[in-house]
Amino acid sequence: MAYLYGIRFSSLFLWLSVSSVARGASDTGNSPGLPMVINTWGGPFTAATDAAYLSLQKPETSALDAVELGCSTCEANQCDGSVGYGGSPDENCETTLDAMIMDGATMKSGAVAALRRVKEAISVARAVLEHTTHTLLAGDFATDFAVQNGFTAQNLTTEASAASCEQWRATNCQPNYRINVTPDPASACGPYQPLALNSSDQAAYAESLQSRGKPEGYDTISMIAISAQGAMAAGTSTNGAGRKIPGRVGDGPITGSGSYADGEVGGCGATGDGDIMMRFLPCYQAVENLRRGMSPGQAAEDAVRRMVRKYPEVQSGIVVVNNKGEHGGAGSGWTFTYAYRGGAMNGTAVVSVPPVNGAVADL
Repeated sequence: MAYLYGIRFSSLFLWLSVSSVARGASDTGNSPGLPMVINTWGGPFTAATDAAYLSLQKPETSALDAVELGCSTCEANQCDGSVGYGGSPDENCETTLDAMIMDGATMKSGAVAALRRVKEAISVARAVLEHTTHTLLAGDFATDFAVQNGFTAQNLTTEASAASCEQWRATNCQPNYRINVTPDPASACGPYQPLALNSSDQAAYAESLQSRGKPEGYDTISMIAISAQGAMAAGTSTNGAGRKIPGRVGDGPITGSGSYADGEVGGCGATGDGDIMMRFLPCYQAVENLRRGMSPGQAAEDAVRRMVRKYPEVQSGIVVVNNKGEHGGAGSGWTFTYAYRGGAMNGTAVVSVPPVNGAVADL
C-alpha cells in the first residue's frame, strides 16, 4: 500500500522537480503569486495541483471549486492508492472514504466520515457544507445523504484491493490495529475479545495502550487554494489507514486536523498518522501560529514538534500557506513532500522537507 515503510513513489518525481531540502531555507517572500494551489505530496498528487491551478485561470472558478476539483482528480486517479475507491481496505475488505472541505471566508466546513459505496467523497462533503447546517455526516447515513443529493451508490472494491485483502488474511491478518485482545493480534486473526486492563497503575496502563509497530502506510491529499482575488478554501480526501478496524475515522474529515483555512490569515493541509494527529488539531494550531506572527515554515514546525514531544515516532506532514501565498512545511518520521503552483508558473514544483526529529521510517 501507499508509502509502506517510508518507500515513496514521489521521490522519483523529485528528480524532475524544484526541491528544497534545507530546513533553514527562507519561507518568507517565496510566494509565486496568486492564484495559487498547494497540497500534500508530490508524485501522482501533482495531477491534482495542476487541475486545481488551471481551473483558477477561469474567473468564474472559486477557491472552493478548485479544491473540490483538485481532490476529485486524486479520487478518480486513486492517487498512490491512498485516495479514492479501491484503496486501504478495512478488516472486512471494504474501502470507506473520509473527506472535508472548508470555506476560508465563512469558516464553514462540510465533511463525511466512513462514507460507504460512494466514490465522490469531496463532492459529498461540499454538499454537506452547502445543503445542510451540519459539519459532519458519517457512515451509512452519509451514504443515504449522498444518494438523496444525486450521487450513485456502487461497490468501491476493486480486483486489486480484494486480492490484497485475501493475502492479508492468509498472513494471519498482519499488520492490524488491535491491542489488548485475545487471541494475540500479533499472530492471529479475529474475532477478538477484549482483555481487562488495570488503569490504577499509570505506567503499566500507558504502556498497554501503545501501538504495535507501524502498520500499513497512510496518506492523504490535503489542499489549499487561493483565488486571484485572495479567497481561500481547503480540503482533504483519503481512504484512510489500510486494514483499519471497520468504522475507524482518521483526521481527514476533522476540521482543523486534516485541513483548515482562515482567509484572513492562511491555510494548512496535513497527512500522516491520523489517529495521533487528530488529538492535536495540527492545522488549526498552524494557522493560529500564523496569526501570532510566525512564518509558514515556523508555524508548521511548531505544530509538528507539539506532536513529536508526546509521540516521538509519529509520521506526520504539514504544509502551511499564508494569505500572501508564502509557504512552508514540516514533517516527522519520514521525508515529507508538498506540491505548489501559483502566479505565472508553467508547472508544479515539489518541495522536499526532512523530518524535524531526524528519524526516517525504515526503507
